[in-house]
Amino acid sequence: MKQFNVAILGVTGAVGQELLQLLEERKFPIGSLKALASARSAGEKFKFRGQTLTIEEAREDSFKGIDLVLSSAGGSISKKLVPFAIKAGALVVDNTSAFRMDPEVPLVVPEINPEDIAKHKGVIANPNCSTIIMLVPLFPLHKIARLKRVIVSTYQSASGAGAKAMMELENQAREVLDGKTPTKNVFPHQIAFNLFSHNSAMDEATGFCDEEKKMVQETRKIFHDASIEVLPTTVRVPVYRAHSESIYAEFEKPLSVDQIRQALGSAAGVKLVDDRKNNYFPMPIEASGKDDILAGRIRVNEKRPNEVCLFVSGDQIRKGAALNAVQIAEIWARTAVPVHS
Repeated sequence: MKQFNVAILGVTGAVGQELLQLLEERKFPIGSLKALASARSAGEKFKFRGQTLTIEEAREDSFKGIDLVLSSAGGSISKKLVPFAIKAGALVVDNTSAFRMDPEVPLVVPEINPEDIAKHKGVIANPNCSTIIMLVPLFPLHKIARLKRVIVSTYQSASGAGAKAMMELENQAREVLDGKTPTKNVFPHQIAFNLFSHNSAMDEATGFCDEEKKMVQETRKIFHDASIEVLPTTVRVPVYRAHSESIYAEFEKPLSVDQIRQALGSAAGVKLVDDRKNNYFPMPIEASGKDDILAGRIRVNEKRPNEVCLFVSGDQIRKGAALNAVQIAEIWARTAVPVHS
């Protein structure tokens, strides 16, 4: 059986930790594993597959002998170190925004465009979490009716800003309940018992923030269709883990509720949760820790049956980041030859 020498760049973050768990759960064929992080984490030890491994500082010469790099250390680190990983002969699956819109870099969701993996030139980009959670349930409908337009409002959990943000939500909740002023270190506003527009950089001219721009640009690239209109409103909510989205989608052809249920119920990466009788629909608390995107609250405009409304929830750390990257690596590994074995 083929085995690959793997490095995780950014192993101490929320996504890095999830990558470790998924590689073990899914029995990815690893010959050796190198854990890379910042200098302040170097020397820390952890268990993987019964062995004790030591975290090393991520440097330009860290990739000798590595076949696969799973990168989640932040855009600036990726821009600095990924070229050295490629030069050393590794494939990089990058979880940051550094390469997503590079026309030479495939942007891949395995349930949608796995064929793009073969086009890589050393790096494959993982899309933004909000984009993945929106597109996985929209794609099976796109296949039968072709997507024209999406208006989406996101309800994004603290996990989207990393492990420190999750801790900030927890700490603030305790502080507020204790009558104290909440401490803000990660978010610009109080996140406990509050919500606010996504805290990515705002374009004052257009009114769209970076998170919203990503959803627009990445949708068109993944679907290979620049004509699709995407109008997002991204919001940070006091949820610990898993993002939710309210989606209005306009298609070229009319769709019935039964067609939509059938398409979503049989789609890879989607779990249909649409029980009108018991008012049971997708919730982030139930999406947390799950691989599938939960999809439901299906409605069709009676006057214009090509207009569809959905509500979806998906684990931002898992399918929105780490799982998507591991799935890309699994597809690549089927035909790849370990160059450093």
